[in-house]
Amino acid sequence: MNVEADMQTVVKDTLVLVLAGGQGSRLDGLTEMRAKPVLEFGSHCRIIDFPLSNCVNSGLNQIAVLTQYKSQCLIRHLMNHWGRLNSNVGGCFDVLPASQQNDQSWYQGTADACFQNIAYIKGKAPKYVMILSGDHVYQMDYRKLLATHVNNNADMTVSCIEVPTKNAAKQLGVLSAARDGRITAFAEKPDTPHALIDAPDYCLASMGNYVVNADVLYSLLEKDAKVADSAHDFGKNVIPSIIQQHRVFAHRFRDPSGDQIPYWRDVGTLDSYWRAHLDLLNNRDMLNFTDPAWPIWGSAFANSPVEITNSSDLAKCDIKQVLIGSGCRLDSCSVTQSVLSTNCKIDPCAVIERCVLLPDVTVGFGAKLENVIVDKGVNIPAEFVLNDKDIAQQQGFTVTPKGIVLVTQKVLDTLIDKEQPDVMPKHILKLCGDEWLTAGGKTNQPLAEVPEKETGRRSAS
Repeated sequence: MNVEADMQTVVKDTLVLVLAGGQGSRLDGLTEMRAKPVLEFGSHCRIIDFPLSNCVNSGLNQIAVLTQYKSQCLIRHLMNHWGRLNSNVGGCFDVLPASQQNDQSWYQGTADACFQNIAYIKGKAPKYVMILSGDHVYQMDYRKLLATHVNNNADMTVSCIEVPTKNAAKQLGVLSAARDGRITAFAEKPDTPHALIDAPDYCLASMGNYVVNADVLYSLLEKDAKVADSAHDFGKNVIPSIIQQHRVFAHRFRDPSGDQIPYWRDVGTLDSYWRAHLDLLNNRDMLNFTDPAWPIWGSAFANSPVEITNSSDLAKCDIKQVLIGSGCRLDSCSVTQSVLSTNCKIDPCAVIERCVLLPDVTVGFGAKLENVIVDKGVNIPAEFVLNDKDIAQQQGFTVTPKGIVLVTQKVLDTLIDKEQPDVMPKHILKLCGDEWLTAGGKTNQPLAEVPEKETGRRSAS
């Protein structure tokens, strides 16, 4: 049997479990009403679409997604856009919500999530079980991970990537491996990660992706479930406890040429979520989910085309380095280095710089936003200005350590209702050219003489 035929057999014998129950608490208001894996990313995708697309592109079609935290939106997305996998010949796509089967408790950790579904796994009778994190952004051929596992005759294989030690400290699982790839040590989110000998500023970080022989997995899960003080987590408990007794190997995630570290991001914070979006604009060679050779399958494009118009004589559209989702309407506005998700509406004289707008956002006339993430469905009032992190923090918005501001409708409504003249002037702003602007057009009247009713909604600066 040739190598290609062997891999086809391995793929066929593999069941994929995607762990998508994460709360994503570090994303603040973005995950208040939804799970982190279903959070929008780019112009039309959800974070969960990355591992699922990797599965499809790798030929893996036996997939189950394990959900838990506020999963209604996630389940709806999975069934609407991924349920079609059930129609594939020999394919199976299941969604497994937390059912509190054991001791009436929710999943206690990644290992417990698998243990509570052990009957389902055994029912599929796989030879290999691939366990994937559902909340990372990357493009990866999982067949290479499977090949590493099979070629090493491993019991378990951990997918890993080189990351700066400063980024891994207290954030990621870190491992050490011998020359043959066998893992010799594993620590979950250590204060001081073990650095690579040939690259002292880097370490090997776990990607949260594993391949385990099915019979080994059953034994590990049943043993861990009996340990009362275990967190029932692969990184914290299972992997560190088995590296001496089992053949546990590392699979280094590399780009096809092997010349550079491929793109992989844990978008678990507002700063990393914002930065990953800008990477779509600045690092297209490393992250390109429109690549026909390895597409990231997102929501179906049922929306109308993008519409860019210049209906106002006060300003013209100025669009530079922007990713625009379908159904967006941009009118006489300026948008620079930003990502606009589906169905966003930008009114005349609005200025948007280095921002991430989630779906269905409206930015009113003359508004100005810089370094901002705008949550889904938010209505930015006319002439609203948000370009100073210190003022934004005083106004009650969440501001990250790197100065990125999160705008949610809840906080915005609270600010508007405060009726603070010094924070929210009720008059117009000089935003476009040399004319004083109102929501109804331009005027040459002095500021004090402009009737308040012409200024549209109140602004905050």
